[in-house]
Amino acid sequence: MRISMKPCTCTNQHFTDYVLTLGFVQSGCDASLFILHHNGNTVYLLLYVDDIILVTSSTSLRQHLMTYLSTEFAMKDLGALSFFLGISVNRTQDTMFLSQQTYASDIIEHAGMSSCKPASTPVDTNSKLSATSGTDIENPTLYRSLAGALQYLTFTRPDISYTVQQVCMHMHAPKTDHSNALKRIIWYIQGIVSYGLTLSSHRDPALLAYTDADCVGCPDTRRSTSGYCVYLGDNLVSWSSKRQPTISRSSAEAEYRGVANVVAEICWLRNLLLKLHRPLSKATIVYFDNVSAIYLSSNPV
Repeated sequence: MRISMKPCTCTNQHFTDYVLTLGFVQSGCDASLFILHHNGNTVYLLLYVDDIILVTSSTSLRQHLMTYLSTEFAMKDLGALSFFLGISVNRTQDTMFLSQQTYASDIIEHAGMSSCKPASTPVDTNSKLSATSGTDIENPTLYRSLAGALQYLTFTRPDISYTVQQVCMHMHAPKTDHSNALKRIIWYIQGIVSYGLTLSSHRDPALLAYTDADCVGCPDTRRSTSGYCVYLGDNLVSWSSKRQPTISRSSAEAEYRGVANVVAEICWLRNLLLKLHRPLSKATIVYFDNVSAIYLSSNPV
């Protein structure tokens, strides 16, 4: 369920102190997450400014908690979770579909491209964006606004993560080629504006990860870009596309850095599931395609 608090009725510290007195424990993985586990009952409370997602193991427990919270804070029960931070949630039995369709449509309208023709892919794979690609654009403010908006859209659209990361690297001085790349993302979204993420339940889920990196892919800095995606059962739960902070001396080193990034994310996810009292019983498998990096990863020395 979703709860909304009236603005300025409390501070974050006030709310934290109060829920801790109710028996909640603040998660070390995420300071906005509070967990209550007692006598077989489980409660998850996720706070963002004045919006709350409350998950309880029973209806009576939810009603008791709402009573306690209402006596301390002015809040409103918005019922079953259907919308949170611009993300719509549609439930069908044991499945949830997360979508930002309205937000995506707003981006297209803001760009003035409501009548544009859709593209089949979000990026041109034949070329790499350089800092000197093209000439200065007339409206860099619009470019930065759209690039920032697309960053938030990647919360439910991992298919555009890489190309959004590429255009965001040039927000300080956007050129015509960067603008064309950004427009292509919007053309792509126009054709599949209703896409999102589907999450379903599993009895004994396991984490599975895929990672890859391009060696010296950036034409300006010669740094590599690494990316990964992590599945919990059949559910895609984490993904990233990020330029590496240093220059790799070989493709094996670039791939190994990518593996290190996804392993760090896996450790965080496993620890989070442990705090949620849903520990994993199986080891996590990481797939990557560089033989040298595989040998390097398996070497205990």
